[in-house]
Amino acid sequence: MNSARVLVVGSANMDLVARVPRFPKPGETLFGTTFATFSGGKGANQAVAVGRLGGPISFVGCVGNDEFGRSLLESLRESGADCSLVETVPTSTGTAIILVDDRAENQIVVISGANGCVRPEAVASAVESVEPAVALFQLEIPLEAVSAGLRRAKAMGATTVLNPAPAQPLDDAVLANVDVLTPNQTEAALLVGRDGAPEDLCDALLALGVGTVAMTLGASGSLVATRAGKVHVPSIRVEAVDTTAAGDAFNGALALFLAQGEPLEHSVALANRAGALAATRHGAQASLPSLAELRAVL
Repeated sequence: MNSARVLVVGSANMDLVARVPRFPKPGETLFGTTFATFSGGKGANQAVAVGRLGGPISFVGCVGNDEFGRSLLESLRESGADCSLVETVPTSTGTAIILVDDRAENQIVVISGANGCVRPEAVASAVESVEPAVALFQLEIPLEAVSAGLRRAKAMGATTVLNPAPAQPLDDAVLANVDVLTPNQTEAALLVGRDGAPEDLCDALLALGVGTVAMTLGASGSLVATRAGKVHVPSIRVEAVDTTAAGDAFNGALALFLAQGEPLEHSVALANRAGALAATRHGAQASLPSLAELRAVL
């Protein structure tokens, strides 16, 4: 096993963000105010989060042979991520087209593009090659690829972490290979098929075979649940301006500190702080904190 190395398997998207005074009606053309592109995708964001905190990180995913793909790889490499196992495929890089109006409401269209080309056999092979201490997954790539990676990582003795976002139903065979599940309350409710209090939802997820649940609760921190009991882990108070990457900062930090051998509760406490810091800045990858910034709030 590669000591303390984190493997992130997931998506890489280019976010195309246009600010508009209001959303256009069908058939209407209107003038926007600003336009910007940002490196994104839950997988890439979480890999960058690990790299910013100084951890050894490998990223596995797919990008297209285009400018967006090259730009995303550059952002990952700048954070310290090893991208040698990223595949370049003959389709467009994943994109998210985002309209934001004057009320800060948004409309988003996601085109999976190359993210839909991540193959189960490639993920399993990457896990074998990297031999990570922790393998971190999300649900923006084909579920078959996620399932294959979880199964292989679990068999090799890595700690498996699944951030079940975007939320979708998962069968018990997938969840049985998850050591740490990191849903928010909405995602947890979808996974168990009903609404409920955080404590009840955690119990239901544990009953499905998950080893540990670290449920994120926004400004309230996180609820950590194992078969031995539950503990609420508070966060720090911040003036939040943009929560876009707070969850990605949390997941990347959690994976890194678990890989470094920190106890579960302490790892979650550090991850809470990383998520809170990310919420104090605009943007996705631009908001992810460095190790020095995290140490400053300990």
